[in-house]
Amino acid sequence: MPAPKIAIDYDKCTTPFDCKKCLQICPQGVFWVLPVKNVKFQETDPKEPGAWKLTVQYRALCPNCGKCVEVCPVEAITITMNDKGKKR
Repeated sequence: MPAPKIAIDYDKCTTPFDCKKCLQICPQGVFWVLPVKNVKFQETDPKEPGAWKLTVQYRALCPNCGKCVEVCPVEAITITMNDKGKKR
């Protein structure tokens, strides 16, 4: 089975490290949160909008369960299956 396409709307998902709901619910650990803003000798604030970015690191492991879509409070995650065009 081909891996689904996982899209993240970064206009909606501005503080993923502060939220972490998709990270906690995903059974396969598909998502990572990486710092976008790096200031030498300063810790990046997890509550600062745009300082962290949610990324899909292991798309091939996604079971297409849709749990991340369901728990996202800002509806920023979309999953589309490539073979049938199903959308979650």
